[in-house]
Amino acid sequence: MTILDDILIAEATADPDGRLTFARVMELALYHPEHGYYGPAPRRIGRAGDFFTAVSAGQLYGRLLAGLAERTWNEMGKPGEFCIIEQGAHDGQLAHDMLSACGLPLRIVEPNPRYQAAQHARLADFQDRVSWTDSLGELPPCPALFVCNELPDAMPVHLLRFESGEWRELHVAWEGGRAIFKSGPLSSGRLRGEAARLPVNLPEGHMMEIGLAALDWMEALARSAIHGRIFIADYGLDEEEFFSPERAGGTLRRYHSHQSDDRVLEDLGRCDLTAHVNFTRLAETAASRGLSTLAYEHQGRFLGRLGMNWLRSLDGAPPDAATQALLRQYHTLTHPAFLGRSFRVLLLEKPRQLAS
Repeated sequence: MTILDDILIAEATADPDGRLTFARVMELALYHPEHGYYGPAPRRIGRAGDFFTAVSAGQLYGRLLAGLAERTWNEMGKPGEFCIIEQGAHDGQLAHDMLSACGLPLRIVEPNPRYQAAQHARLADFQDRVSWTDSLGELPPCPALFVCNELPDAMPVHLLRFESGEWRELHVAWEGGRAIFKSGPLSSGRLRGEAARLPVNLPEGHMMEIGLAALDWMEALARSAIHGRIFIADYGLDEEEFFSPERAGGTLRRYHSHQSDDRVLEDLGRCDLTAHVNFTRLAETAASRGLSTLAYEHQGRFLGRLGMNWLRSLDGAPPDAATQALLRQYHTLTHPAFLGRSFRVLLLEKPRQLAS
């Protein structure tokens, strides 16, 4: 047991049914300010951490996104108040890489003061171009490219299982100090509404994650005062892919030291928890608020196009050591055997008239 287990047990004991939704468990396991995996301070990523991201590959990812920001700025008529906005900036490395590659200002959405402190330290050389805000609702009206890398996959999810011809929710209870799953009715009307969209011709025991938090986040992003484009890169699937036989056990995983498994109720607060993003529902929610999809594809294709001009500039010139390093990063980011197929990109456009 962990300290977080004691906190969760106390909360479950106060519940009339003596249990919690997995979404609540995941929320505290990841974001409890003292005992959550992400709460106290940014986690190390890359080879020395628990997981590897596109940012870990090197500075080229930020350089490509800076190019996307400049293209967006140009296509919007070069407005003077334009900025890059990043949410889920972690320790500020991606922000650093983007700022190093362009002259645009950048604003970070970050409510955690410990993360803000780490970002301030990382971005000390760019303090005149960086600002912070605590929430999407506090963003000022401005044209922008909004960027997030691996953000919605770490938002809490409800766990559903198909049982005897209907969808049931897996709640979390504790027996003998050990966390276990218990099947029960769906915990809210909203969750019942999402479940009503799901097929009912699946094999017994098929699992499905429902990310209400991710949908709430998209709603908040749509309500925010910014307008322009929204770049989302993450692990994810189209909705129908969640129902394939190979996804029968769901996509929820626990990560530690680059090892993953499905023992998601063990070592709560000490391991990362993640579930694939339902890009179908995310795009549908965006569309219901007036946002349009400009691109949705595997990361390799999207970044491959962003890097095309840079690759053409190398024609005929023998690459030096620095260029060879960037080419290796490009290969890691775009090749299907590495990150090119594992991640997907959703690029949305939010018209100015939608900015509140």
